[in-house]
Amino acid sequence: MFTNLIQLYQQAYSGLSKNSWYLSIVMFINRSGTMVVPFMTIYTIRQLHFTIEQSGYIMAIFGVGAVSGGFIGGKLINKIGFYDLQVGAQLTGGLLFLILGYQHSFTSVAVFTLILSICNESFRPANSTAIAHYSTEDNKTRSYSLNRLATNLGWAFGGGLGGLLASINYHLLFWVDGCTNIAAGLLLLILMPRSKVAKTIKQAAAGFDEVFSSAYRDGIYLVFILLATLFATCFFQFFIMQPVFYKVQWHFNERLIGILLAWNGILIVLVEMVLINWLEGKKHPLTYIISGILVTGCSFVLLNVMPHVTWVAVLIVSMVTLGEMLSMPFMNTFWISRSNVRNRGEYAALYSMSWSGAQIIAPFFGSQVIAYGGFEMLWWVLGGVCLLVAFGYAVMQRSVPADQKVPVLP
Repeated sequence: MFTNLIQLYQQAYSGLSKNSWYLSIVMFINRSGTMVVPFMTIYTIRQLHFTIEQSGYIMAIFGVGAVSGGFIGGKLINKIGFYDLQVGAQLTGGLLFLILGYQHSFTSVAVFTLILSICNESFRPANSTAIAHYSTEDNKTRSYSLNRLATNLGWAFGGGLGGLLASINYHLLFWVDGCTNIAAGLLLLILMPRSKVAKTIKQAAAGFDEVFSSAYRDGIYLVFILLATLFATCFFQFFIMQPVFYKVQWHFNERLIGILLAWNGILIVLVEMVLINWLEGKKHPLTYIISGILVTGCSFVLLNVMPHVTWVAVLIVSMVTLGEMLSMPFMNTFWISRSNVRNRGEYAALYSMSWSGAQIIAPFFGSQVIAYGGFEMLWWVLGGVCLLVAFGYAVMQRSVPADQKVPVLP
């Protein structure tokens, strides 16, 4: 039994390219230093003495920069390539974190937050494009799952370390975040020398003379992005409003809520790669996406109909995590299947922008629904939206082959 389990994990992690592993290591280091943003609201209020309204504006500016960074990153990939953009974003972003830590006025903090956010988020589509470049048809979903695993581990490590550093000195957050960014950029230069990367890009582009349509003119993909944004807005309530619900309505203490959130990351680390290895290539990616969205929607509805006990909360978190593992890796598979070496940056940028946009929408949406009809209405609405999104993807699946590319322009 134990031997079979080891073989399952060996199969799940085998066959991935060396560069996919390198990119995931870089992502882990990058996300391990992501500790300024989670503590930014507390920092601006307690240390800089901003008002709550001013602090809210800073976080809104960060969100606007994130969406803008995704768009700009997609455009820059086509001009300078995913490698130079990743290195540049990491090194520049690291310096900007250090500079931001020494800003004290509302205007200067707002300006550098915007610039930093644009720079940092331009890294995401570049990294996604790089993963697509170094994966094959057989392992592209697992390659993205490995990257997600690195992201989750980095977030968990960075969040814990950030809390410790914040208790000592908030300025340490900016120094550690900046230095890890710079370290990730330098590590990328060491592990993947520019000359070798440029050679693989040139080889991939060889014989690719056709002019392909822009992602911004791909109607099917734009609908896909709209539906993905709606789903992401629902999913983010798991991190934004659900912990508040557990505290206010179910009277869980902070320690238990923290354990529940940690369970999400633990499940992803233990299960996702094995699950994706088992599912990849067997069905249309949209089949798994639809299943994951429906499972997520059902988990929200259960908050209204199940008893307020710990085992139910564990079940619901497990369902949300299963929905996440089924949907998100295969969303990456879908956009890759519609892109090519010439327009992949735009496709990656739009997908990145959809999640950044949802991060801005989700807090406002959740709070407004709660203000109007309470938590009970929120969970019913989220279940309904997930059902609507799943139906939209089901309609799309009827007309989109799994490997369909964007039509060649005449």
